[in-house]
Amino acid sequence: MTEQMRIVQQQTLGGPEVLEVARVPVPDLGATRILVRVHAAGVNPVDWKLRQHGYWLTPPFSQGFDVSGVVVAVSQGSSRFSVGDEVYGMPNYPDVPDAYADYVSAPARRFARKPDGLDHVQAAALPLAALTAWQALVDTAGVRDGQRVLVHAAAGGVGHLAVQIAKARGAHVIGTASAAKHGVLRELGADELVDYTSVDFAETVGDVDVVLDAIGGDYLDRSLRVLRPDGVYVGVSNPLDQEIIVERAAAAGVRGATVCVEPDHTQLEEITALVEAGKLRPVVSGTFPLEEAAKAHEHSQSGRTTGKVVLTLT
Repeated sequence: MTEQMRIVQQQTLGGPEVLEVARVPVPDLGATRILVRVHAAGVNPVDWKLRQHGYWLTPPFSQGFDVSGVVVAVSQGSSRFSVGDEVYGMPNYPDVPDAYADYVSAPARRFARKPDGLDHVQAAALPLAALTAWQALVDTAGVRDGQRVLVHAAAGGVGHLAVQIAKARGAHVIGTASAAKHGVLRELGADELVDYTSVDFAETVGDVDVVLDAIGGDYLDRSLRVLRPDGVYVGVSNPLDQEIIVERAAAAGVRGATVCVEPDHTQLEEITALVEAGKLRPVVSGTFPLEEAAKAHEHSQSGRTTGKVVLTLT
């Protein structure tokens, strides 16, 4: 193993141009942890939002939360994985964004076995987005067979996985997306699609049990209007809006909640099972080498992607 590795860092907040590839020591293993050689790292909206605004982080800091790779070292007393295992996960979210790197060291329980049938690029597209969708639809909304579920930004990173998770749980799935993306969403199992560029979903959709909203803004009030009296609105665009969402939902006679994703290896294993059963697949709209992380951010931030953007490291 080399003593030095590549990692994407930023010394200041700003546009994609602030990202730079640095050379740093390979991280220590540490107790109850595994060291993973990263083969691919997912790019999420939270990455470029942190790059621009920092929020809970102050520069300098590194980038990225999703990885897929191979275990190269295991600390004593950790028995979940062995050297050579292929794993994927969300290693150090939300405290240390360090996935855009050749190696990551993190607690073993932040990872799950990589799904059979997926390469590392596909697997790296899953953890943060799939866990967000799972925790919104399953944990928070309790989606079940026969319900009507409306997914906004249905072709996005979280949205395209939410469509499939809701469908796997027996729901009738409605998605909002531009017309150009309807074909992909039908292939993923969407039952109804609304072109938000030409139609107001609030005028054409109704009697909905669950809304998953990754957009926010005026979508909140319009979404509340399409819910049944006992429906659930779940926002994932800004968890800090929890109080506002709860109050407005209550006034509309429904339940409101927000979700801030948490690492959870047992849920990752549920996601793995869906993939291996042929009920869930990630869509990757573009790949970039680590050195082109800035271009990957530009692509993701454009808002025109379908599914996920992924960095490759091998």
